Amino acid sequence: MNFYQFAKGVVASVFFPLYRVEVKGKEHFPKEGAVLLCSNHIDNLDPPTVGISAPRQVHFMAKEELFRVPILGGIVRKVGSFPVKRGMSDREALRNGLNVLKEGGVLGLFPEGTRSKDGQLGKGLAGAGFFALRSNALVVPCAVIGTYKPFRKVKVFFGEPINLDPLRERKATAEEATELIMSKIAELLEKHRS
Repeated sequence: MNFYQFAKGVVASVFFPLYRVEVKGKEHFPKEGAVLLCSNHIDNLDPPTVGISAPRQVHFMAKEELFRVPILGGIVRKVGSFPVKRGMSDREALRNGLNVLKEGGVLGLFPEGTRSKDGQLGKGLAGAGFFALRSNALVVPCAVIGTYKPFRKVKVFFGEPINLDPLRERKATAEEATELIMSKIAELLEKHRS
């Protein structure tokens, strides 16, 4: 068992009973090959929640500040996450993300770039579209719904992979690809909010 599986098991043993995490749509998640996993962002606990819900290891881009926190920084790095400088174009983070996809891995992104203050889906940043268009990854939309209050339910929904080939063929912009991805996340949120 590697460190990721160990950490996933530990986090799952706490989160599943504490937040009553419910996962739907795992059947949509490709069993192999590059996947760009794009989710809405409502809380700092979204990355571990999405990570334990996904059937494969997810490599997240995480804000650079996390890597400077003693102990936590080492753990975040050991589970396959890598730093990104927020608010600027970070070439190394882009390269790291493309490498994850090139090697057939799963790259996890929160296209809004930051947590939603009101729970509503914000505007997606062009980074998601950049990764989608510069790779042959299947894009899986994801919706996290609920509040991270003990014993209240948090639901994670994986949608069907988005076919971006038409956008790749006509050389669409990263912004157009991000808009399509965000519209699919919005559809998932709309469908499963009750």
